[in-house]
Amino acid sequence: MSKVAIITDSCASIPDALYGELGIRMVPYNLHIGKETRKDLVDVTRDEFFAYLAQASEVPKTANPGVGDYIQAFSQALEEHQEVISLHMTSKGSGAYQTATLAKETMSADARIEVVDTLNVSMCHGWMTIEAARAAQAGHPTDAILSMLQEMIPVSKMLQTADTLRYLYLGGRIGMAKHLVASVLNIKPLITMQDGVITALGTARSLKAAFRKMAQIIEEDVGPGGRIKLALVHVAALKEAQKLRETVEARVESVETIFTQLTPVLSVHTGPGTVGLCYFPVDKVTLLA
Repeated sequence: MSKVAIITDSCASIPDALYGELGIRMVPYNLHIGKETRKDLVDVTRDEFFAYLAQASEVPKTANPGVGDYIQAFSQALEEHQEVISLHMTSKGSGAYQTATLAKETMSADARIEVVDTLNVSMCHGWMTIEAARAAQAGHPTDAILSMLQEMIPVSKMLQTADTLRYLYLGGRIGMAKHLVASVLNIKPLITMQDGVITALGTARSLKAAFRKMAQIIEEDVGPGGRIKLALVHVAALKEAQKLRETVEARVESVETIFTQLTPVLSVHTGPGTVGLCYFPVDKVTLLA
């Protein structure tokens, strides 16, 4: 049993099998569907929710876990481990980091609990959690793991496109006019995250063009043939994610590639057909595992 417990929340979008394999503890976000509340990835599966979302006339509401949820997770972890590192999606897009920090402050000062703001989302958040868990399993101490995470935060990048702007419209993030124009012209929006905030990268006139743009951005970041760890992230769009992998790996080298679907809570904002990637350059991080 490792000395350090690794905790994250469901928005990390880690493949289900890796939670058990790496001993990662997951605290679920909440989905409010009508008058019903479900726990992300606990009371609702990805495929089940994506099928519902494809025909929904309004998008569900989402909420981060409560203080009590984190207190419970920290307490249970400390029954088997001596220290805790808890990783969360960007504090500029969710209240999970602040809530986990409050939970930490209410607990005994005898236990070391470190709450990390990844300043990112999806599998960038997920990669940090995975590498932290691997390091913990290898016996590395908390301070060394935290140092590695601080190296990962500024160089981990998310690039994503959506099949439609319908879900941004339903969620109140764009107006009807922009939604209709984009639909008629088949425009694919490109987004990334900078300093913890979702940022527009422009648009592409086709999915293929969007994929080429993503690959170009990565190549410019790490250089031709540069080495990365790559996660292909999608919402019910595996074939498209496979095509994105081919486009990217024609330009750079992926030393580890993961396919995964977004968590239901994150898919609310983009909808089925979303395809993206999360990566970090391995030569800019001192990995411990």
